[in-house]
Amino acid sequence: MTAPRIGVLTLQGDFEAHAAALARIGVEAVGVRTPERLEGVDGLVIPGGESSALLKLMAPLEFLPALAAYHAEGGAIFGTCAGVILLAARVTDGVDDDGSQTSLGLLDVDVARNGYGRQRESFATRLEVPAIGSDPLDAIFIRAPRITRVGDGVDVLARHDGEPVLVRSGRLLGATFHPELTGDGRLVRYFVDAVVAPRTTEPEVPCPRV
Repeated sequence: MTAPRIGVLTLQGDFEAHAAALARIGVEAVGVRTPERLEGVDGLVIPGGESSALLKLMAPLEFLPALAAYHAEGGAIFGTCAGVILLAARVTDGVDDDGSQTSLGLLDVDVARNGYGRQRESFATRLEVPAIGSDPLDAIFIRAPRITRVGDGVDVLARHDGEPVLVRSGRLLGATFHPELTGDGRLVRYFVDAVVAPRTTEPEVPCPRV
């Protein structure tokens, strides 16, 4: 089986760090700036950044329907920080805010933007992620969203203080933190090997729940 081609959305955010993280595990990133670039890409990373800014840049390109169609046709997506906000079923602007923001609605979770606080509340921690091995994963949370509801078909792969921070549903992987900012490539490798690769092999790789 040929190596999967992994795209990185390059409209806004830390897409260069994601490309570098893929390079560290021997995978060449394909820059995706228009919906046409999704053609032939097996997996896509939606990076951290500013979700409202991403939506403004996506709108004139009709990127949201293109991403929905891409996933419906079997494409895998890894959303980190702002990326998981775009994947979510419902997005609010804070833990106590009933307002909502447009999203793809592909991943059956509810997400509160800046749910862990603003820039000064950013933090680093270590997470237990059985799906990638027994050693804890370094995780950096920057103006991180908070997952406030998880649907029945979504597996929680990691928690922080009892709350889900890493989730998977089929060919969708979502993290509220930034795995690309550490030297640990295991989660990126998990996306490539376990979430993307099963597009051509069945059954899908099971993931331990926590």
